[in-house]
Amino acid sequence: MKRLGILGGGQLGRMLIQASLNYNIYTKVLDPDAEAPCHGLCNTFVQGSFDDYDTVVAFGQDVDILTVEIEHVNVAALRTLVQQGKQAFPQPDVLELIQDKGAQKQFYAKHQIPTAEFVLCTGLDEVKKYQGVFPVMQKLRRLGYDGKGVKKINSAKELAQAFTEPSLLEKCIQFTKELAVIVARNERGDITTYPTVEMKFHPEANLVEWLLAPARITAAVDKTAREIAMKIAEALQMVGVLAVEMFLTETGDILVNEIAPRPHNSGHHTIEGNITSQYDQHLRAIMNWPLGSTATRSPAVMINLIGNVGQLEAVLAVPGVYVHLYGKTVAKPFRKMGHITVLHDDVNQALQTALDIKTKVHL
Repeated sequence: MKRLGILGGGQLGRMLIQASLNYNIYTKVLDPDAEAPCHGLCNTFVQGSFDDYDTVVAFGQDVDILTVEIEHVNVAALRTLVQQGKQAFPQPDVLELIQDKGAQKQFYAKHQIPTAEFVLCTGLDEVKKYQGVFPVMQKLRRLGYDGKGVKKINSAKELAQAFTEPSLLEKCIQFTKELAVIVARNERGDITTYPTVEMKFHPEANLVEWLLAPARITAAVDKTAREIAMKIAEALQMVGVLAVEMFLTETGDILVNEIAPRPHNSGHHTIEGNITSQYDQHLRAIMNWPLGSTATRSPAVMINLIGNVGQLEAVLAVPGVYVHLYGKTVAKPFRKMGHITVLHDDVNQALQTALDIKTKVHL
């Protein structure tokens, strides 16, 4: 069995390791936090920076395949490891593109993938020259995630308080729903998508508060969303799992927001809700195994457990409820500490149950 190296030791890596145990895959993890969620689950844990060239090259010497659970890793080191005969999925070129939100937007434009209108800015001087329609979203080109590096600018007067680093200005979209599709592709070119999910974002933290699967949309919208996700994966020649976040506009159009080249918060529900989880699927894709069925076992709602989490006994008494805690030792405001998935034949009832549970578990 091949030895798998994972850059990043957070909850996504933890759930990937949990899936890998079924296949007796040797796992080695690199993370700067000695108490990262993966540290007690993997075969070998290395404390160090996944953004440091020498550290990543040294880490990869005794594994066969490298993958990521966070995209902000040292791409040059992965290229060196590939030159040495290792495999790295997603590929370094894919990671390099996705690390830069401006390059992402240019990729969409080149491949005629629908997305919001945008302007690239090298610094604050160019931002101040913006004369388009307000409000506008400013996104840092690099190192933004979970709401970090994103700012809403409501008027020309607010441009002076914008980010000073290279960024993009993006037209604010009037949307009816935020959607996501998980798509998977292996080396031989097999490709599959999961049913589209519907997401509700936390108004302050700008991270997923809950998701509903399948989304309450028409079959035509689901088909279009999945086709867009496949088009992106094919254009990237992506190997692994890719999450595609989208807006459904008031006029019925679908616009791509961002992509993530790894298992994603929008796919947690697949552990119980689908025949193949996104974590199992990612392993199948990077190992070049047959991809699993993405069919829905049951409608599902997933809620993120953010910050302090209270007693769970009352939650465990509710039928169809599954608890996942991430093993994080310190709770911080808006930090994801775990998630709960609720299964029910009626997705609206699952949502109501999830919202009721949310009031019980958050201190």
